[in-house]
Amino acid sequence: MALYRKVAATPGGIARSSDEVTSEYVEGFVSDSLDRGILLVAELDGLAGLAAELHTYRSELGIFRHVLGELTVAVHPDAQGRGIGRKLFERLLALVTAEHPDITRVELITAETNHRALRLYEGVGFKREGRLTGRIRAPDGSLDSDIPLAWHR
Repeated sequence: MALYRKVAATPGGIARSSDEVTSEYVEGFVSDSLDRGILLVAELDGLAGLAAELHTYRSELGIFRHVLGELTVAVHPDAQGRGIGRKLFERLLALVTAEHPDITRVELITAETNHRALRLYEGVGFKREGRLTGRIRAPDGSLDSDIPLAWHR
């Protein structure tokens, strides 16, 4: 929870605000990821707590059993720019490839203005699949678009 609150307070961090990072939220994604998905964490010498976390899980609907979605990655602001996010994604895709042959798609969504995240996702093999115009309302009232991306086996 400490990692997510720190990342939520950072511009371009995650979609949730710090006050929306509740124990119910964290317990929910941890439980869902352990039950029907993948959860990865990273530590960094000299940084207290987690340096990063990535989770994703399958829908409970049978028609989407081949998809890992609800993907979120959080990298502590003091750990960014060190390749930790990239390593988490590389590990995720290696696990999917080696241990989950039934997963043929991993999907995520990010803000169009989050250029750093887009470079990361595209750099590890995700492809843009469209644009959801005006889907995000920023704290200042301006609108941003979401970009859905997916990796395919």
